[in-house]
Amino acid sequence: MFIFVLALTAFAGGVCAQDDVVVSDTALVQLSVGVVDKQGNSITNLSANDFSVFEDGVRRPILHFEPADAPFSLVMMLDTSGSTITFRQQISQAALRFLDALGPDDRVAIVDFNGKGPKLQLPFSTDRRRIAYTIGITLQAGKGETPLYDALKYSLKELAHEEPRRRKAIVVLTDGLDTEARNGDRAIVVKASGTDVSSAIKPETNSQLVSVLNNADRQGVTIFPLALPSGDPKRLPLPDPGITAMYAAARARLDLLANRTGGRLHEIHRLDDLSKLYAQVAADLKTIYTVVYQPPNPSSHDGKWREIRVEVAHGDLVASTKPGYFAR
Repeated sequence: MFIFVLALTAFAGGVCAQDDVVVSDTALVQLSVGVVDKQGNSITNLSANDFSVFEDGVRRPILHFEPADAPFSLVMMLDTSGSTITFRQQISQAALRFLDALGPDDRVAIVDFNGKGPKLQLPFSTDRRRIAYTIGITLQAGKGETPLYDALKYSLKELAHEEPRRRKAIVVLTDGLDTEARNGDRAIVVKASGTDVSSAIKPETNSQLVSVLNNADRQGVTIFPLALPSGDPKRLPLPDPGITAMYAAARARLDLLANRTGGRLHEIHRLDDLSKLYAQVAADLKTIYTVVYQPPNPSSHDGKWREIRVEVAHGDLVASTKPGYFAR
């Protein structure tokens, strides 16, 4: 529910927003790439010449490259809906510790969201004291519903105004139970027969999720969800099939946000783990390379899936990034 939005954004000549669609005026694909050795240790000293990018099996030239220590723009999204009132102190402490782990050139903006929708509380800044003060003030108010996906789309628009070549990422602390998506899932469950309830909801077809993923693809945004235990379908007090299916769908969407954008889903088992996991995400962000390439057919928008593969010249190293994108 509390969302840190950090976005690793697309390399494009210019970006404009129309409703909930972000359109770039160049047809480039930006990847966030992590590299580890066989022991799982992050490798952060590679150059562009160490990477090879393939789209649908065809090698593509790398047009732009940013090392793992390049600065990024961060939108810190604070969930001030009614469901976070009881643990906002833990949220505030974790947020401040996360700030301490950022680099001096990293730019931070504060956005909160609740029943009134998302709101920009602080424009992008490197003033850590001002950012910390805004976090404290913002978490003192707010109630109502949880417009998670509206807030993600709002933050993507804000990030689109940052310099095109800056790295961006989204870190989302949430139970994943977006109000509108949950209402839609409930309607599906009601119509399903008893034997079909567990498989009735198709998480990947949710229109809000699809919109966020499309915008993230266009901008090259990497998303790291931190999933709160309150949204874990395995922790429900009553094993009601319909409610379990709704919670499972919400958690599956968080996994899709991470997998489709090259991020990683972190599951929080105890609220006391918040600070530790944010420190892990901050460390992850400092191990990500940015690789930009042009697809074989940049003018083709047939909606089909394009498979991406990244290889590293050193045989003992493994690269990971998003598996592909839909050409829309």
